[in-house]
Amino acid sequence: MSGAVQQTAVQRAVSYLGSKDFRSYLMRYHFWGPVANWGLPLAAIADTQKSPEFISGNMTAVLCVYSALFMKFALDVQPRNYLLFACHLANEGAQLTQGYRFVNYHYWGGKEKAEKEAKTA
Repeated sequence: MSGAVQQTAVQRAVSYLGSKDFRSYLMRYHFWGPVANWGLPLAAIADTQKSPEFISGNMTAVLCVYSALFMKFALDVQPRNYLLFACHLANEGAQLTQGYRFVNYHYWGGKEKAEKEAKTA
């Protein structure tokens, strides 16, 4: 993009951030609901560094279904809530990662491998 086009885009963005419409958006549940929801994917992402023996398979499955349903909901409501969609997309990815770690540990030999490594260490 040319410098003039970039400058115009930046000016429009800055202008929107100072507008009454943007301040109004910040005061609605369409903004604060997803902001509060970000605790779920952040916790799941942090848990990827912990041992897979502590992962609950049932809870992980439920959170995968929950996030999939709310991704659909976020796109079905009017106006579409892309912030909520992004939150649940991140949570879906984190929960699928946890689900893989759970299955690998309990069913694909991860537990035995960890026990074997603990004995040799």
